[in-house]
Amino acid sequence: MLYAHTPNEDGEWHALACHLQDVAELAEKHAAAFGSGNAAWWAGILHDSGKAGVDFQRYLALCAEQPDRRHQTIDHKGAGFLRVIELMPELAFLVQGHHGGLIDAGEMELKGTALARRAPALQETLERFDALGVIPQDRARPEIPEFAQTNRHALEFWLRMLFSALVDADHFDTERHWHPEVAAQRGSEVTIQELWERFAADQAAFIAQLSPQQQAMPVNQVRGEVYAACMAAAEQESGFFRLTVPTGGGKTRSGLGFALRHATRNGLRRVILAVPYLTITDQTARIVRSIFPDDRVVLEHHSAADAANDDEAGSQDEHAQWRRLAAQDWNAPLIITTMVQLFESLLGRKTSVCRKLHRIAGSVIVLDEAQTIPLELREPIYDVLRELVANYGVTVVLCTATQPAVDWLPVELAPVEIVSEPARHFRALQRVDYVWPQQDEAPWNWERAAEEMRTNEQALAIVNTVADAAALFDALGEGVGHFHLSSRMCGAHRRDVVDLVRGRLRAGLPCRLVSTQVVEAGVDLDFPLLLRAFGPLDRIVQAAGRCNREGRLPRGGRVVIFRPEEGGTPPGPYRISTEATGNFLEWEGDALDLNDPALFDRYFRSLYRDIPGDSKGIQQERQSRNFRTVEERFRMIDNEDQVPVLARYRGLDRDPYDNGKPASEKLADSIQWAVDTRNSKALRALIREAQPFLVNVRRNWLTAGDTQELTDDVLLWLPEYDNRLGLVSGRMDVERLIVG
Repeated sequence: MLYAHTPNEDGEWHALACHLQDVAELAEKHAAAFGSGNAAWWAGILHDSGKAGVDFQRYLALCAEQPDRRHQTIDHKGAGFLRVIELMPELAFLVQGHHGGLIDAGEMELKGTALARRAPALQETLERFDALGVIPQDRARPEIPEFAQTNRHALEFWLRMLFSALVDADHFDTERHWHPEVAAQRGSEVTIQELWERFAADQAAFIAQLSPQQQAMPVNQVRGEVYAACMAAAEQESGFFRLTVPTGGGKTRSGLGFALRHATRNGLRRVILAVPYLTITDQTARIVRSIFPDDRVVLEHHSAADAANDDEAGSQDEHAQWRRLAAQDWNAPLIITTMVQLFESLLGRKTSVCRKLHRIAGSVIVLDEAQTIPLELREPIYDVLRELVANYGVTVVLCTATQPAVDWLPVELAPVEIVSEPARHFRALQRVDYVWPQQDEAPWNWERAAEEMRTNEQALAIVNTVADAAALFDALGEGVGHFHLSSRMCGAHRRDVVDLVRGRLRAGLPCRLVSTQVVEAGVDLDFPLLLRAFGPLDRIVQAAGRCNREGRLPRGGRVVIFRPEEGGTPPGPYRISTEATGNFLEWEGDALDLNDPALFDRYFRSLYRDIPGDSKGIQQERQSRNFRTVEERFRMIDNEDQVPVLARYRGLDRDPYDNGKPASEKLADSIQWAVDTRNSKALRALIREAQPFLVNVRRNWLTAGDTQELTDDVLLWLPEYDNRLGLVSGRMDVERLIVG
């Protein structure tokens, strides 16, 4: 008998033939969702064929005899590599990478050359594998699908999806051997049809609780019309859709309703809501969980979700365990994630990030605030979206008030406008007056901006950099109801501030907030006065959605755009977009109408001329099947030379002089223990748990004595954490320390 794994707790060995057959069958089932089950079956049946070798079987026996000792591992991928080269060379990427991840084509060539020299020895292993008889004689050879035969980008992405099907099947079958009780917790019994029925009932109750006066409000009339348009469009076949809705127009509920109804009508498997920022993720999750409060339905997969899944003692209940497991393979009907998580997985290479990709086939992806897709990465991102729609049964919905141009789509995939005449809704919800700086108007210093904020008891100012936010907040001065938001604050702190601000706004209490761009898209805040530092046009309009959002002010809200005297502008596309906005305003002149959604098609086309769509050459590397290089170059957030710092945040309602250790400091102690004891599993779990208390900062911003090293990747912040500003260091790089 040949084995794949040593005995489990019940003393049962894992037979190699059973493992190969089970992985092949499960991989085939996964890949059947995109019509490639047979190719996935072959990858599964051959991935561990090298374990049939004499040396590997001796290695397993030694591990079983001496389980407390570390033994020299034996390569088990070489034999399968040689076999798939004969069968279908492209599958060699999967066999070689099923543990360590996909690698570059050049590395593959070198490995193939090295393995060729070992061919005689490996041939004996393959003969032992063949003797298992796990390959039926009538099994058809694998074939590359027609859509990937002449398009190298399509071929590269097909291999990613096959890789996902393989590694998920391999991980699951191995888990089923070692921890069958854990494997049994995966998945959800709730269907998309059930979710749609529950959503429809909740929507009806939501409308019924509005008074006749509330239903007559323009904002609620627009929301009703948008929802009706979503229901009508949901009857159409899968493809690209655009949901163009003014801020406050009910985009979240209507978009979710469309996705669920559309999925039921087209037999799709899950809905994925992808948002750009963690602040929006939290808000979206609250809305969704108010509709689906039970567990094993909604998966939140983002960096701030892990700690929330633990109880006060730091342990996990069965539902938290389900969420942790579902985050690995996205086996859930409704997923809330970030664009960073989504796209860095789609263009990643490691088994941990690629494992879930096959679940995306046959789904609805709702991209909230689609204008936030980085312009310098738009070509690889849009190409992947095009692949998903064209060849993997996916529907993509681009949701925003400021729709980017979509000339990247071929005619046959032209997006369907869910709302046929969006301009009518924008005019119906003209809730603000824009005040632009006059041509000869002097730039404002921070005191001038603070004076403007003081003219109203409730005011929001959004500036371009973290340093600018700190400077304006300092000029505003101490005061009850004065708040600050920036990426210098940890996620838990930002979430607490947003909740406190919402409460004061609802209660009509004084509230003045100075923020970076973290609140300008999708965050449900409603101020009567908004100051916005001059920046990209779409950012200005998105920021205006935080002013008179509910349309309650009879004279409308005021959005004042000003040029800061000492303000900074983040480099790269943000600065180019800011400069282009000045030119665009001159071109439009008196014809400028920010309530016309067609304006932004022209605006983004002007940006496309100035900002390369693939500034890092990712598409060329994809053509060459350089998976490692693609992952290294594709970063949604520029975190070069940044390091996560663990902040000792106690919470806004805690006494800063309380001698008790905050949860974040207890985490630091636990992380240090895990490092000292070399407990890698505990360390990974603790780092996940610490995510809400981490702040990414550039190393050159830190001064001596600011931090203590916990791991190679995480530092502990030593000074007192400022409950207003977050991390405060001795020096600040105005140009580079920007919103992350």
